[in-house]
Amino acid sequence: MQSTLRQLIAEAVVTYEEKPREQWIFDYPAQIALTCTQIWWTTEVGIAFSRLEEGYENAIKDYNKKQINQLNTLITLLIGNLSPGDRMKIMTICTIDVHARDVIAKMILAKVESSQAFTWQSQLRHRWDEEKRHCFANICDAQLQYSYEYLGNTPRLVITPLTDRYKLTLTNLSLAQPDLSGPKDNMPIPCVLQLLYHPDPVPPLNHGRSSCWSCRNRKN
Repeated sequence: MQSTLRQLIAEAVVTYEEKPREQWIFDYPAQIALTCTQIWWTTEVGIAFSRLEEGYENAIKDYNKKQINQLNTLITLLIGNLSPGDRMKIMTICTIDVHARDVIAKMILAKVESSQAFTWQSQLRHRWDEEKRHCFANICDAQLQYSYEYLGNTPRLVITPLTDRYKLTLTNLSLAQPDLSGPKDNMPIPCVLQLLYHPDPVPPLNHGRSSCWSCRNRKN
């Protein structure tokens, strides 16, 4: 399963530009479409920043307009006839798209002009490394390799500023050596980025996976 997911992500990243996104989405399972949409978001924002540095002042604003058009196109699809699986897939991508749109709008308001700005670096950015043939998730100084665990076609909660802080804290804790000598309540538990969408304030133990560490203390 993991090798298949890795192979499909590599393929979908390449084919993304071969047709309109609203058509490309139907060519791949939900997890692949969602992951590659996030990879291309990182790529396209990077391209926009490069154009900005070259002197094209409206590069970020133009990309934000493209985002809005893409989101409106998916909303139009949701109004039509879709299978339950396709409807769930598109609704999930819409949820991620709304957050991605808002991030860029926030950078425009803040007049962010560099890809090294904290406003951008503090976002969870998926990317495909062609040399290593792996997907990675970056946020500030943290880098996590995608684990290719099967996640299925599931909904997502709305992403809020609190969710962003949650992601930033969890992923950068992965840079620190976990303290295995403390009391039981302070023992590190493994978590995956998928859990960032869980409605509970602290991921439950039975949902633990192996992508990053968090420290849990019921006294705090």
